[in-house]
Amino acid sequence: MNEDQIKGKAKDVGGKIQEKVGEAVGSRQQQSEGQSKQVEGKVQEKVGDLKDIVKGS
Repeated sequence: MNEDQIKGKAKDVGGKIQEKVGEAVGSRQQQSEGQSKQVEGKVQEKVGDLKDIVKGS
């Protein structure tokens, strides 16, 4: 795993937590921000995957 994959996974997990907290407290804003972080994280993970492919790992 490279740095982008690790950071992306962390953002994804953090976003899932934020979304669940938003659901628990009834905050649509927190839910939405959590979902956005999940998307960011997944994109960053894919960037990391592509970097690995280019490097030939």
